[in-house]
Amino acid sequence: MPSDTHLRERTLRREELLRGNFLRVVRDVVELPDGGQASREYVVHPGAVMIVPLLDDGRLLMERQYRHAVAQVMTEFPAGKLDAGEEPLRAAMRELTEETGYTAREWARAGRLHPCIGYSDEFIEIWFARGLTPGRSQLDAGEFVEVIDATPDQLRDWCRDGTITDAKTLTGALWVQQVLAGAWNLDWQTPSSPP
Repeated sequence: MPSDTHLRERTLRREELLRGNFLRVVRDVVELPDGGQASREYVVHPGAVMIVPLLDDGRLLMERQYRHAVAQVMTEFPAGKLDAGEEPLRAAMRELTEETGYTAREWARAGRLHPCIGYSDEFIEIWFARGLTPGRSQLDAGEFVEVIDATPDQLRDWCRDGTITDAKTLTGALWVQQVLAGAWNLDWQTPSSPP
């Protein structure tokens, strides 16, 4: 990979514009590669996890949830934000159980995605889970989730026809396709204890 120093910006100062319960918005003044200055406004996010749960029969565990920002019910893989100091695997284990009621025997980290690089520092760690055992969900107050399942072909079709437009789930679908085709390998592990 070639050097990227000629593209980098250096932060000179930061101003906090908004601090909410979940997110912060900041404005940085940066020095540009040519010595000029510019401002950059963006959302500071604690990070998140997304889980691709594989059922024993080859179907995928998914969910439907109303998302206020886009004013519609979205079909997506289970996901949630990291709590302060929480390791991504522990967050993935916690979110799978909270949102779907399922626990998993084995886990594999697939990778990381940045869903909105133009205006947020958010990252999402992608985890696969298998050896699923059903249980009771533990939804937060005010959280309403419908757990569904889909075949890999249904997932592909929903991505193509616009049923799924969520960026993290579209990325998860790419991972599912490549893993099932044997093109991308996963390093499965069995965690020693539940979250």
